[in-house]
Amino acid sequence: MKPLNAVFAGLPTTIFEEMSRRARETGAVNLGQGFPDDPGPADVREAAARAVIEGWNQYPPMLGLPELRAAIAAHYARWQGLDLDPEREVMVTSGATEAIAGALMALVEPGDEVVLFAPMYDAYLPLVRRAGGVPRVVTLEPPRFGLDETALRAAVSPRTKAVLFCNPLNPTATVFSDADRALLARVCVENDLVAICDEVWEHVVFDGARHRPLIAEPGMRERTVKIGSAGKIFNLTGWKVGFVCAAPALLGALAKAHQFLTFTTPPNLQSAVAYGLGKEDAWFEGMRADLQRSRDRFCAGLAALGFSVIPAAGTYFVGVDLAGRGETDVAFCRRLVSDHGVAAIPVSAFYPGGEVTNVVRFCFAKTDATLDAALERMRGV
Repeated sequence: MKPLNAVFAGLPTTIFEEMSRRARETGAVNLGQGFPDDPGPADVREAAARAVIEGWNQYPPMLGLPELRAAIAAHYARWQGLDLDPEREVMVTSGATEAIAGALMALVEPGDEVVLFAPMYDAYLPLVRRAGGVPRVVTLEPPRFGLDETALRAAVSPRTKAVLFCNPLNPTATVFSDADRALLARVCVENDLVAICDEVWEHVVFDGARHRPLIAEPGMRERTVKIGSAGKIFNLTGWKVGFVCAAPALLGALAKAHQFLTFTTPPNLQSAVAYGLGKEDAWFEGMRADLQRSRDRFCAGLAALGFSVIPAAGTYFVGVDLAGRGETDVAFCRRLVSDHGVAAIPVSAFYPGGEVTNVVRFCFAKTDATLDAALERMRGV
């Protein structure tokens, strides 16, 4: 047999697979994978069930159901002050990862450079390489994980086509500052770059904060691909319903890539998400408050056990700093799952070169009982 595609065939077994396998084998409390215990809002799930029985189950429009595209535009107008044309600037995808893949395929040609920020979601690097892009990685350092202007500008060259930016940032739970977003926008405008913005955690922000999208920064309206996720908004990660918002010139190219990837997304889920996006403000505020309470409970427990907790401003995750413990994050996670029955993820796995080896990520989007069980098992770690 001739060699397979090296980008994917050459990928090793990931630490994510290893930790999940060990958790299953040992019955560990799994705080590694990023999904909540909560089943998601009952009324949204009921809307999906009704749509299967009573609604249309053949191919929906390639760009998405008109009712969902209108709901997405209205939702972003209400929550982020954006003025989007649902007919020409909004598209529905089968999850945010498909949206990212489609954006890279539509925008990047072989040899184009793409600026990435590490730590990063593990799909980014192989998708950039499969699109023919050349990754230019900017390393973000704990505990702030903010942008450094010198490092950012050094990563940009005349061959750079795009930046791929995640805010709030998985895995570090960082919400980038106004200054960080303004800096990135200036660099994009000055160098004629497109920003592919993974904003799936936009509703999962805490302490009274509101998400500020990069597309709203000066000069970014025509050069930003904004990506969202119903799975993260409604704690329904298995639904895989994503949103793409971009100016018409960009969305036209993105739609052609989407057409030949998944073409469309289950219509009953689209209909239910359209209903969900119109829920009252109090539901979204309550969702955040519930997650913030879980964050605070778990972080207090970690601190009581002597861990150095890195502030978590958004997402389902919180990190602890192992500096001074004399152990790498990978060694700690392997010992934690084998000896104490708790699965976590070493943040070095999100750095292509493993540059940072002293931070461990936990998922706190779990029930009180699950979090308390994990904390009890971690005594004496």
